[in-house]
Amino acid sequence: MRFWRAVTKARTAAYLWFTLLEVLLSTAMHAGFAFTIAASAVAREVLVTLRTEGAVGSAAGAWSVAKSFTGYIAEAEQTPASLKRELNRAPPGVFDGPEDVPIVLVHGIFGFGNQRLCGTSYWGGAEHRARNVMVSDVGALASLHDRACELFYQIKGGTVDYGEAHSRACGHKRYGKTWDGFYPNWDENHPVHFVGHSSGAQTIRLLHTMLAEGEFEGHPKTNAKWVLSVTSLSGSLNGTTRVYLDGLSFSDGTTLRHPSLLSVLAIGVVIFHWLDIDFLKKFYDFGFDHFELSWHQAGVTGLLEALLGRRGPFAGTDWILPDLSIQSSARLNKRLATYPDTFYFSYATAQTQEVFGRHVPAGSQVHPLFVWRVLQIGSWTHPLNVRLPYEGYRDEDWWENDGALNTFSQMFPRIPEEHAHCYVGEKELRNGLVLRPGVWYYTVIRGDHIHYIISPTRGGDAFLELYDSIFDRCRNRLKWESVNGLDGIDAVCRCLRECLCQVS
Repeated sequence: MRFWRAVTKARTAAYLWFTLLEVLLSTAMHAGFAFTIAASAVAREVLVTLRTEGAVGSAAGAWSVAKSFTGYIAEAEQTPASLKRELNRAPPGVFDGPEDVPIVLVHGIFGFGNQRLCGTSYWGGAEHRARNVMVSDVGALASLHDRACELFYQIKGGTVDYGEAHSRACGHKRYGKTWDGFYPNWDENHPVHFVGHSSGAQTIRLLHTMLAEGEFEGHPKTNAKWVLSVTSLSGSLNGTTRVYLDGLSFSDGTTLRHPSLLSVLAIGVVIFHWLDIDFLKKFYDFGFDHFELSWHQAGVTGLLEALLGRRGPFAGTDWILPDLSIQSSARLNKRLATYPDTFYFSYATAQTQEVFGRHVPAGSQVHPLFVWRVLQIGSWTHPLNVRLPYEGYRDEDWWENDGALNTFSQMFPRIPEEHAHCYVGEKELRNGLVLRPGVWYYTVIRGDHIHYIISPTRGGDAFLELYDSIFDRCRNRLKWESVNGLDGIDAVCRCLRECLCQVS
């Protein structure tokens, strides 16, 4: 008896030490990556300052050193400033045809708008490759609900209203920032295209449903026709098993485990918001101002409560990670619809290959940040003593991944019920396919989770081709009349692989 107790204690101690080591290494890797991005942004800002002051020689040297150090500085110099201003010019009220319908880009978790990180582009400068492309800046770690509210008011204009009932339930202020609005004319007759990366895709889908349900107080006439198309790029449409590896409970997908990578993140975020250093928050922001965590609002007592998980976003589920668990995604997808007047497209990313029944990194293209998680996700098994997250769950469905999200989750909304969908090849999705609204057209492309953001240099030709094809489809292939002309056609198309959905 004593022997087995000793064995149990030894196993528990070994597991604890392994967990602590993994948390330490994961924290170091993610902190290092964040530092790389921040250092790139600062180096680029220094370069611009030196060039402005005429120090061309030293600027060139600084640029060379910074570029070789990080490899993540956006290739901003490739587009002249005058051309950028022209491409970015999007005054309200001048979009007089479908070809000029605004395209709104919505970043994912830890993402940022163009005014953050010294002007670094989350989209790797892709927003400059078409006219009237607008870059949003929603909360980097805010919940899907809060992000959707912020996105609405950034486009339409006005003071962000998170909703009375939601704000009371989650313990934060009802109102947030006030925005002039990218496109104040936004309505049924002046819709927009949306492109979302990672959790940006679910943010868009939730916003779309809130528009259809008329949830924005003071805007009673919103409906689903305000959205002409939705494009998901590596979108978290059905959740991810990574949140459990990072620190959420296996049983409910919302409770934070300790110790874990996410518990360390929570401590850092709380301290960041409590310090409330103006220039740091302009440089980057996690998006929790409405929780009033700053030192002059919360005080020392409030800081201690937030660190102990009794106050702020981490005291509940009103932040992004709980929204990305499979259980939460299944609940949310029961509410989110695929609307008959909107076009849907999805690019799922994968960077694994099957070896001995498990998935491992494919080639050398996986970013070092993701190698360990690719291996873990590629061999994930759901705990035997925990209820399955949905009926029909199989571990092997979730093994193929891009280092952050399971490829299975990115294709189309499928949990708890599959939405109308059609698999097409990448070239077919890019060229000449006859499309119908209300159907998710999806394809799988090679790349890890950040292959098509931040660095166009790393993405190569595929990076530019992807965004050019997305923007071309929005500008030249999707028309208002295309939607209106299909009113009498059944939009249901539940195709399995190698199927083209044509309108006869």
